[in-house]
Amino acid sequence: MNRKLIGILCAVGAAVCYGTNPLGALNLYAEGMNTPSVLFYRFGLAWVIIAVVMFCRKESLRVTQREFLTLSALGLLFIASSLTLYLSFRLMPAGVASTILFTYPVMTAAIMTLVFRERITLPTVAAIVLSLAGVLLLYWGDSDGALSLVGVVLVLVSALTYALYIIVVDKSPLPMSGFKVNFYVLAWCALGMVCYGLMSGQPLMLPPSPRAWLWVSWLAVVPAIMALVMMVYAAKYLGSTPTAILGALEPLTAVLIGILVFAEPFSLRLAAGIVLILAAVALVVLTKARRTGDKKGQPSS
Repeated sequence: MNRKLIGILCAVGAAVCYGTNPLGALNLYAEGMNTPSVLFYRFGLAWVIIAVVMFCRKESLRVTQREFLTLSALGLLFIASSLTLYLSFRLMPAGVASTILFTYPVMTAAIMTLVFRERITLPTVAAIVLSLAGVLLLYWGDSDGALSLVGVVLVLVSALTYALYIIVVDKSPLPMSGFKVNFYVLAWCALGMVCYGLMSGQPLMLPPSPRAWLWVSWLAVVPAIMALVMMVYAAKYLGSTPTAILGALEPLTAVLIGILVFAEPFSLRLAAGIVLILAAVALVVLTKARRTGDKKGQPSS
């Protein structure tokens, strides 16, 4: 029961932290930074912080060849997910991109059913429907005119690779801490941004102001370190599909940031969307708690 509770708390925390991505990215774009630079400093600074934490914990960096291959796959998946999402922010409103990104729980559930033969229960289907309906209400009418086709494709690729990332974390035997997992994942991500910057002709640039350094630090700590570490424990303790569904708190976080930080109006439509999303989250939590209680009450064989 404690592991399930930790998994739920970590899934909620990871979703909220990851939902702050647009807050840092858009402010850094306004400072004139290009996409590979924003992501390089996000991943690079996060890697340095995790390296210091691991040194203080005296945690070994040793991994087996199989573990290294798995960690490398996770790094490549997260490079693809982050890069495509941040590129989409330049082509459409961040709120719309966050809405489309939330297709990843559906992708996660579909992959788990088709590949791993996981049975989709009625509460799971209901939670997906409620959360998607809530997200649509949150951003209904935010976009004027047709969306960029390239932007939509980029976000769908981001959603797919993020779903695969969660599944690999869930299904891979990685007997190590979340810090150690992300030490290697973030190293791959930082290296990937250097390579992308060189190939795309966008050289890395220093943050141009103290304010830019502040937002770089925010991206490194909140949607990188905190979100990734909690995601590891959420996927391990709770499972891929429930973790993805609890990600409904990501677009909810974006709405709250808009209201509290940018003084955007709060409407009945927003309230209805928030209620639907919280209902989906509550359904996942209660279903997991009931299943754990049923198993605990069964006689041992």
